[in-house]
Amino acid sequence: MDLGQLLHSLFFDYTVRTVALGTAILGIVSGMLGAFAMLRRQSLLGDAISHAALPGVVLAFMITGLKAPLVLMTGAAVAGVAGVILVIGVSRHTRLKQDAALGIVLAVFFGFGLMLLTFLQQNPDARQAGLNHFLFGQAATLMERDVLVMALFGGAALAVLGLFWKEFKLLSFDREFGATLGFPMSWLEMLLTFLLVIAIVIGLQAVGVVLMSAMIVAPAAAARQWTDRLGLMVGLSGFFGAVAGVTGTAISTLAGGLSTGPVIVLCISAIALISLLFAPRRGVLWTEIRRRRQHAELAMVLKGGRP
Repeated sequence: MDLGQLLHSLFFDYTVRTVALGTAILGIVSGMLGAFAMLRRQSLLGDAISHAALPGVVLAFMITGLKAPLVLMTGAAVAGVAGVILVIGVSRHTRLKQDAALGIVLAVFFGFGLMLLTFLQQNPDARQAGLNHFLFGQAATLMERDVLVMALFGGAALAVLGLFWKEFKLLSFDREFGATLGFPMSWLEMLLTFLLVIAIVIGLQAVGVVLMSAMIVAPAAAARQWTDRLGLMVGLSGFFGAVAGVTGTAISTLAGGLSTGPVIVLCISAIALISLLFAPRRGVLWTEIRRRRQHAELAMVLKGGRP
């Protein structure tokens, strides 16, 4: 398949177009919300939520017998919120720090989800087929109704983000000052975490619980290298996520046989690596160039010359 055929497929082939739209939506939502998670030093929270969502997906199917996207996403969201509440409870009411609580919740919920998946695989009920795709994602199975659900939930999450923009900005940079102004910072933190849960849940089918954390962390890490402004960083993070989604879909279509989810994660990882190396001001390359220039100027001053 040449470039012209690929572009034609992106616009006119049902499967490729649907997958590209779904992964682009995922990249935008997870990238923009992930920026706040990174700024609040809670990047690992996304990993814990994604792993905690697995038993919610399986239990939702076991209770309802349905594999409708809305049903499974609801189960994943409930389990993700439960995992977050458990992390907060453990870190506040015990001597364990948040990183230890995250590790415990991640392992327990993910192990429970794998146990439920194993139980279902031993069950002769054929309706459970495909649930194991939530481990690593199966973007090729996305349908228009799946993309519509992703767009509705993702759009609602971004609308709330825009509505509480100033409050979330205070929460990310100066929580104590926001509390002195009378803002309910604990409730705002819970709201922002719930939006992060939505971003993770809508990406489970495409990327899977194992790789979803990369879609939260990598776009934000890449965007942070290019700017110091919050608005621009959030926008760039969503843009990088969308580019990775569409590029990963295109590469998996060209190669044939490659799983789309892992390719998307590799694409966003490549964007993050390029940003870390070549971004002006913060990039490793430009930092090294400035360091050598400063050393040369200092050497000239010490020798009595002019910088």
